[in-house]
Amino acid sequence: MSVPSVNWNYPTAIKAGPGRISELPQACRELGMARPLLVTDPGLAALPMVAAAQAACREAGLQCGLFHDIKGNPTGRNVDDGVTAYRQGGHDGVIAMGGGSALDAAKAIALMAGQQRPLWDFEDVGDNYLRVNVAGMAPVVAAPTTAGTGSEVGRASVITDEAAEVKRIIFHARMLPAIVILDPELTVGLPPKITAATGMDALSHNLEAYCSPVFHPMATGIALEGMRMVKEYLPQAVADGADLQARQQMLVASSMGATAFQRGLGAMHALAHPLGALYDAHHGLLNAILMPYVLKANQHAVAPRLEALARYLDLPARPGAVLDWVLALREAIGIAHTLAEIGIDDAQAERVGRMAAADPSAGTNPVDYSAAQYTELFRAAVHGNL
Repeated sequence: MSVPSVNWNYPTAIKAGPGRISELPQACRELGMARPLLVTDPGLAALPMVAAAQAACREAGLQCGLFHDIKGNPTGRNVDDGVTAYRQGGHDGVIAMGGGSALDAAKAIALMAGQQRPLWDFEDVGDNYLRVNVAGMAPVVAAPTTAGTGSEVGRASVITDEAAEVKRIIFHARMLPAIVILDPELTVGLPPKITAATGMDALSHNLEAYCSPVFHPMATGIALEGMRMVKEYLPQAVADGADLQARQQMLVASSMGATAFQRGLGAMHALAHPLGALYDAHHGLLNAILMPYVLKANQHAVAPRLEALARYLDLPARPGAVLDWVLALREAIGIAHTLAEIGIDDAQAERVGRMAAADPSAGTNPVDYSAAQYTELFRAAVHGNL
């Protein structure tokens, strides 16, 4: 089966298909860029795909700079350094290329390029977004190289405040990249373990959005189909990284998850955010490990919804079918069963519980857990008490 090449305009302009990264210079031109800054992570910066993207831009007459000083969980300092590079280079737009960390940092750099206030003034609390000088924001073209966060279609960035040891969500509706390139060829070299962890992140977005109590039927439908695509194509992408069909479908499922979570997320992310801040662990892997523990804790509140999901996914018609599928999927693609297996203990359990209860994602979990309940949920995931 050939991999389709298509253009979509929801939730933004999307160019999907193999080889579409060749259209990067044209996309920059469409947004009025003459001197784009390509923002990526250190690992990708050394790979041919980044050099090729820069070369293509330069051949098209664009003066393309590069910034790659970004951690796996991007920090406020990373964003500040990127803004400095943007201003010193006289850039007029941002190319966001990489996984969720690079995309989040790039979007935050584009936001901050023309602001006078500090980054944390735009945290997603109350009406802080009204503080943004919209005219000062830089345009963004996004090209994800992993299928997980869906940050390329997101209106926010998750940035670590190292001083406070907390992840903060920076939000403005105009942070949504104006043009997105979903090219599966950019994801072919992704190792199986990262393919698995990022793919489970896409599943977590779709699943938590689907279980959210917020009324948003469009997001519900998107999440439902996103999970079906993960079920069908994630094992294929892990088993054969060169399978362009599986890679393309996972890129789309990832974008669908980030589109759907306008409906909200839940306890997986409420726990994953503090754990990422405290332990600098991979976000997608954290969600993958936490998933069955949160699903079991929530299932009494969303039983009818999970039954409908099981029917859609063609799972056995019995209680717990979705949980059993998640457990089987994780085992099949090599996801650890406990947080202890990735070096996280429960020494800070009470602190994690308090941080999770205060996290914005907790507000749309199907069950309103207290800090003490989040502490116990975290301990269960550390020790494997399912």
